[in-house]
Amino acid sequence: MAALDRTLERIEGPVVLVGHAYAGAVIAGTRDEKVRGLVYVAALAPDEGETVAEVFYRAEPHPQASKLAPDNHGAIWLPDNAFAEAFAQHASTDEQSVLAAVQRPIAAACISVKVGRPLWKDRPSWFLVAEQDRMINPDTQRFMAERMKAKVRSHQVDHTPIVTAPGVVVDIIRDAMRAATALRTEGR
Repeated sequence: MAALDRTLERIEGPVVLVGHAYAGAVIAGTRDEKVRGLVYVAALAPDEGETVAEVFYRAEPHPQASKLAPDNHGAIWLPDNAFAEAFAQHASTDEQSVLAAVQRPIAAACISVKVGRPLWKDRPSWFLVAEQDRMINPDTQRFMAERMKAKVRSHQVDHTPIVTAPGVVVDIIRDAMRAATALRTEGR
C-alpha cells in the first residue's frame, strides 16, 4: 500500500487504478483524491473487515487450482505447473514459462489482515469477470462486482486476460478513463 501511495504522490491529475488478482485489495486501500476510478481484472475486492483470504476462499476452488501455502519464509509462490493448469491456461507455453519465471510471491501475512473501508465504496468501479478463471472462482468475482456496484464485463477468459485477451482489458480500462475524464470536465 505504501508503494502505491508513494507512486500516486508523484502523479499530477486524475488517475484510474487497475488491479489484477491480489492487487484488487491494494488499489482499494488508498485514499488518494486523485483516484477517479478503479478497474478490477479478475481481482479480489474484500469489503471492510474482511481479509483477502476470506474472499478468495468464499467459494470452492477449481479442481485444477493449486493449493496455496506459504514457504518457510512466509511467502506464497505458485508452482510452475499452476500457470498451465489454472493461472494462464489460455497462454502459450512460452508465455506460461515467462509468467512462472517473473512471478512475485505474496506474503501470507498480507492476505490475513482485515481491510479498512475500501475505496470502491467511494469511487466508481469496473470489474472484468473472467468466466474461465481457475484461480478466483467466477461466482466470487460476480459476487464482489455486484456488492461494489461495479460496471461489469464478463468474458470467456482465464485468470490472466492481460496476457491472453489484452484487448478486453484495454477496453474496460478505456471506459474507466473516459468516465474519469468526464468527471473532471464536469468539475468533480
